[in-house]
Amino acid sequence: MTPLLTNEELSEIEREFDAAGVSARQVVELFQSRGAQLSEGTFRKYVQAGLLPRSRRVGRKGKNRGSRGVYPASIVRRLNAIKAMMAEGMTLEEIRGSFLFLRGELDVAEESLGALGQELARALSGAAVSEAQRTRLEQELKDVTKASTRLTTRLERLASRIVTARNAGRESKRNGVGR
Repeated sequence: MTPLLTNEELSEIEREFDAAGVSARQVVELFQSRGAQLSEGTFRKYVQAGLLPRSRRVGRKGKNRGSRGVYPASIVRRLNAIKAMMAEGMTLEEIRGSFLFLRGELDVAEESLGALGQELARALSGAAVSEAQRTRLEQELKDVTKASTRLTTRLERLASRIVTARNAGRESKRNGVGR
């Protein structure tokens, strides 16, 4: 699977757009500048097919200026993998069933758990509690954070094994094994 963008380039793009997010047009232009055939229509098709996450709406400053769709910077990494898989001849359905799709769902869960942990830490920092109680709560938060990391790691491994088993089954059917 030969990607259009290297890991270093992807990391740089993610750092550049991390806070503000990235528009569909910016993503399309980025891939077109690398010689990839990608239009905004194709980009929307990938979103509608569930291969890419939906945008969040961000209002523009000024009265009656509307809003624009913004995607997380990580969408560039996912699209890069999708384009590489398609170059290998995989269909959209096969890509949707691949680990890539599950990885996206795991990323969302991981981000949500991380944000929740940060919010709890902020709430605890402003809580009027005794030092002993603060220490116990901080330790419990630390334990829960570790547990959530272990959970997402286990889910990732499980998803990988399931996808591998399913793909092996599909390959067997294609080759006439097990008929």
